[in-house]
Amino acid sequence: MPALADDPLLVFRMPWLLLAGSFVTLWLSASVGASAFKRLRAQVGEAREDFIVIQGATLTLLGLLIGFAFSMAIGRYDLRKNYEEGEANAIGTAYVRADLIPAADAAKVRTLLLSYLDQRVLFYTEQDEQKLRQVDAATTKLQAELWSAVAAPALAQPSPLMALVVNGMNDVLNSQGYTLAAWRNRIPLAAWALMMTIAICATFLIGVGTKNKRVGSGLLLVLPFVVSVAFFLIADIDSPRRGVIRVVPQNLLGLAQALRAQ
Repeated sequence: MPALADDPLLVFRMPWLLLAGSFVTLWLSASVGASAFKRLRAQVGEAREDFIVIQGATLTLLGLLIGFAFSMAIGRYDLRKNYEEGEANAIGTAYVRADLIPAADAAKVRTLLLSYLDQRVLFYTEQDEQKLRQVDAATTKLQAELWSAVAAPALAQPSPLMALVVNGMNDVLNSQGYTLAAWRNRIPLAAWALMMTIAICATFLIGVGTKNKRVGSGLLLVLPFVVSVAFFLIADIDSPRRGVIRVVPQNLLGLAQALRAQ
């Protein structure tokens, strides 16, 4: 698991930092457009209709990009939720299929599955990077032990029933890989850079098009604030650990409670 400090998308994995940074940047862009480039402002006055067309097209493009990015973030969030459910189903199935192997091996498999289930819950709930590395190491170790626990009886007494047990454990191991891939699948840096560039251009044009500087000074805060909130929401949904909106391992927690109740 890579360290957060080495992540080139660090700012986009910290939604509150993105909210503050984008608001200041966009507000400065609008202020520069309103206060500087006097010659450009004079040209705008001479070709007001053409400027409105360009301004409207830029704002429309920005809206489309934000909507597209929001859709990408929602899709990734739903995928992470689906894989969490898939992990719970796979672990529950493997726990039940342990009845098909000898009692001593079944007891070992169930004990390992309960420990593995605890580590999977920690993967979803833990925030500290160092502890997450420990969870990752413990998960890898338990996966090797689980596979050995079902492989030994399967090799000793190969049968269709043993094949079911092995396939169930294979699903447990695969589901963890799918989950990890989904958590690493984020909105690319190029998409963020494009949205920020278009947003800066849009707020700059808003500043240039402001006729009354005294009246427009308050209005210049509106678009930067709205766009920054949109960026914050996208980054929040796209940040599995750092955001307010997170995937809660309800299925894994429910499974752990049900298995221990037995």
